Amino acid sequence: MPSDRIGVVGAGLLGLAVARHLVRTRSDATVSVLEKEREIALHQSGRNSGVVHAGIYYPPGSLKASLCRRGVTLLRTYCEERGIPYLERGKIVVATTSEELARLADLERRSRANGVPQVRILRAEEIPEVEPNVAGLAALHSPTTAVVEYRDVARALRGDLEEAGGELVTGFEVTAIRQERQFVRVRSSLGEERVFDRLVVCAGLHSDRLARLAGDDQEPTIVPFRGEYFHLRPERAQLVRGLVYPVPDPRYPFLGVHFTRRADGTVDVGPNAILALAREGYRWRDVNLRDLREILRHRGFRRLVRRYWRRGFA
Repeated sequence: MPSDRIGVVGAGLLGLAVARHLVRTRSDATVSVLEKEREIALHQSGRNSGVVHAGIYYPPGSLKASLCRRGVTLLRTYCEERGIPYLERGKIVVATTSEELARLADLERRSRANGVPQVRILRAEEIPEVEPNVAGLAALHSPTTAVVEYRDVARALRGDLEEAGGELVTGFEVTAIRQERQFVRVRSSLGEERVFDRLVVCAGLHSDRLARLAGDDQEPTIVPFRGEYFHLRPERAQLVRGLVYPVPDPRYPFLGVHFTRRADGTVDVGPNAILALAREGYRWRDVNLRDLREILRHRGFRRLVRRYWRRGFA
């Protein structure tokens, strides 16, 4: 008989993957996923460009680098097993100034140290062989960089979870977490309660708030930014074969505006980086006063504004 009751908060990719692993490896446990929405993967997990990054950017030996490379292998294998298209469209990072050439060389060194396969520097005349409509002084080519539809991955993870006996509870917004002697009591916004022996929080943009409900520190606090995209017209999508990126500016924590040929063949152009006026604000008119107050009061955000206000205004 199962003796350990495990709850997972959040039915995005992380929550579903954690729950799937638990239900498949813990025969002594019951596993329940609590999701505030009526469907899975409605936020970060289902609102991204679908790129499977190969590990070009991260410092060698860092946790990000090792997790990225390990994640690529696991995701590719999982997609093959579940029949989810995993499309190695390839990516080029293009240098257009002499200053960017040195940064491009550093990206090549990082890529090789991280074990990114088949990366190489393209000379200016070689770039059109990969992307006929792109020009630059040089480019880093990563032919194994892939795209996938992450909503399909989330649906497959849900299927694995439920097939193995796990439970998905939608419409359960966690608003209270109370740790008692030997268990954790969770309450929803509608007053429903669940009791678990262990609780794992994978709450995406609300992870900091849920962590505080569970008794963790006040910091860090999530300050939400969103990216806005254009799309190439369908008849012009063939202008881009794969993924085309600029050399990132190390002064900013963003990769810059790029072209992404998605799994469905459409091409995104973007993103910019816009301060969101709500944690789940996907349009300019989406404003949440509680979220906005937290942002404006946050010391880290004010430091960010003082440092980058010119760039942000532009």
